[in-house]
Amino acid sequence: MADAGCGAGMDTLAAMVDALIPMAVVGLAELGDKTQLSIFLLSSRTEGRLRLLLGTVLAFAIVDGIAVAFASCIANVTSITWLKIGSGAVFLALGILMLRKSIKSRDGEAMEGGKSHFEDPFLSGFVLIFMTEWGDKTQISSAAFAARYNASMVFIGTMAALAISSIAAIYLGRLVSRMVDRALMEGIAGIAFIAIGASMAFL
Repeated sequence: MADAGCGAGMDTLAAMVDALIPMAVVGLAELGDKTQLSIFLLSSRTEGRLRLLLGTVLAFAIVDGIAVAFASCIANVTSITWLKIGSGAVFLALGILMLRKSIKSRDGEAMEGGKSHFEDPFLSGFVLIFMTEWGDKTQISSAAFAARYNASMVFIGTMAALAISSIAAIYLGRLVSRMVDRALMEGIAGIAFIAIGASMAFL
């Protein structure tokens, strides 16, 4: 009985390690990453922050869930170069939309009506993460850990790290939005997104 209890304890410890290692590595990798910066910028220009969080977490769950499920095979799905170009294009498109909105706001044009899907916090967060995380270091790390450790625990650890980093970015975005003019924040976010997109697509 004692041996059985010891064995169960070791299994529990091993499972915790399988979750904690990916959680620590992914959490550190996300610090200052383009993903966290993007979520911060989106949060600074919306009031629907819970919807933004749900959209980003859902996208992370799908992208990293696929990485964990297919483990090391994920890197061979498509060319990393094309993934970067596609991700860059998404950032460029969002940046241009934000700049247009900032200019219209400064010109006193009506902001109501004719809203794009990117005005919805859930959709903007989901689309941004879903379209830009393919081939990202977070997804590749998740696949690498899943090939070595318990895949379910790797997924739990990875999602915990991404959820925490997303919450932190959204909270910071909320603080900044209270101190900076909305139209100015739109312009800053637009320029930042265009810069990120250009660096991803062309560098």
